[in-house]
Amino acid sequence: MADTIVQRFQGKVALVTGGASGMGAESSIRLAREGAAVAVVGLPDDPRGDDVVQQITDAGGQAIYVGADVSREADCDAAAQAAVDAFGRIDLCIAAAGILHADYVSGEVSEADLTPDRSAGYIINKPVEYWEKVLSVNMTGVMLTNRAAARRMIAHGDGGSIVNISSGAAKIPMPGNAEYSVSKTGVWMLTRVLALELAPHNIRVNTVAPGVIDTPMAMALSQDEARRAAFERFVPLGRLGEAEDIAEASLFLLSDQAGYITGQILHPDGGIFTG
Repeated sequence: MADTIVQRFQGKVALVTGGASGMGAESSIRLAREGAAVAVVGLPDDPRGDDVVQQITDAGGQAIYVGADVSREADCDAAAQAAVDAFGRIDLCIAAAGILHADYVSGEVSEADLTPDRSAGYIINKPVEYWEKVLSVNMTGVMLTNRAAARRMIAHGDGGSIVNISSGAAKIPMPGNAEYSVSKTGVWMLTRVLALELAPHNIRVNTVAPGVIDTPMAMALSQDEARRAAFERFVPLGRLGEAEDIAEASLFLLSDQAGYITGQILHPDGGIFTG
């Protein structure tokens, strides 16, 4: 890694879910650039994960890719153990894995994403398994990831730092995407509870709640210029956020610079929530 970059995470080991694309991928790359060894976690069949690891190792960093479904406890435990087996410990964790709806595939745009009529997705019309799928990934998956990482932090005895990626959708109801909004609200409260439970072990837990970010999950916005322009007008800073914006916020909360911050929610949102 370049000598001019501050090595805030030299000697640290990070576990990053959702690491194959978007905010998770950017966070993984930046953690490695600042000295961390990174276990990049994504779906087993996602080739982008190998690309992220290749970028890190080509730049002189350390990384492995671990395939896992974060909604499964055994997968989360296996991913955390893979990080320990490869690098000896876990000091840092970013839980960024998430889905927008039950049929969501990262980087792909469905007809439901593009239609302005969201009524088919209203709670009164939606199969309950759609609700359960989103909560199992976005909320239970965060809990399982946090728990697997925290157990290993406690075992090592040096504390640690966890950042959970939530969303501004936790504050702005989204008709047709109730399960997404509810899951992200749940991540906020989970973060606050875990911050208190893990404080005696010197483990900090915080949440980053982005505004509208130009990532694969928001591909529908970038393919519809009118919708994109409308969102840009809605943001006081006049642009969609980038994955880099969220990575910077996440790394700050992970770092010793935020050593007295726990149980908090940081909004990199371009000013949406100032009102």
